[in-house]
Amino acid sequence: MKFKGIIFDLDGTLVDSLEDIADAMNEVLQSLNFPTHNYDTYQYFIGSGLRNLVSKALPATNNDENQIDSCYVSMIEVYSNACANKTKPYAGIIELLDYLINENIKLSVFSNKADALTKEITMALFPNYFDPIVGLSVESNKKPNPIEAIAISEKWKLNPEDIIFVGDSGIDMQTATNANMCAVGVNWGYRPEEELITYGAKYILKHPLDLIAVLGKIL
Repeated sequence: MKFKGIIFDLDGTLVDSLEDIADAMNEVLQSLNFPTHNYDTYQYFIGSGLRNLVSKALPATNNDENQIDSCYVSMIEVYSNACANKTKPYAGIIELLDYLINENIKLSVFSNKADALTKEITMALFPNYFDPIVGLSVESNKKPNPIEAIAISEKWKLNPEDIIFVGDSGIDMQTATNANMCAVGVNWGYRPEEELITYGAKYILKHPLDLIAVLGKIL
C-alpha cells in the first residue's frame, strides 16, 4: 500500500462537535447580553481555532482585542466543562479506524482546536487509535501552516507523499497541499464540497468507509 499514514482533522471530520461548541459560545454571549447564533451559522465559524471563532461570534461593535481575549477565556472555561456533552463520532468512523489499524496504517489527529481540548476529546472518544494527537499550541502554527503536519511525518519517519490528510474544510485541503500530502475531503462536515475541491481535494468522501475504496485506487 502506497500510503502508510493518515492525518485526520477532528471537528467535522472525525466528530460532530458543533453543538457543544455553539452552546458554549452562546452561553458566553448570553452572559454579556450579546446576540447569539444558530447552529447553521456556527458551521462557518469553526475551523480556524476557537479564538477566531470567538471573534466571529462577537458583534462588530464589541470586537476589540481585549473583548476577544476576555470572551475567549470564558468560552474555553465553559467549553472545557462541556466539550463531550453532545460530541460524538460520525457514523462509520470507528469501523474505518479499526480497518486502518488492522492494515498497520499510522493514524494521527491534527486540529486547530486548543491542544488540551484536542487531546481530551480524541482520547475520550478514540482511545488507542492516534499517535500523535496535535492541537493548537502556537497561534502561528495553526492550519494551513503545514509545520505540525510535517512534524508528524518526521515522527513517523515517513515522507509527506506517503501520507493522506483528511479534513472537512478548505483550510485542511490547503494544509495537505502545503505539506505535500494527499488531500482528501469529507462532505459530512461543516463546509461545502465546492470549497474542498477549490482548495485542492483530490478525492471527496461521502461516507467514512469510502476511504477504503480510495486507498484501493491509489495503491
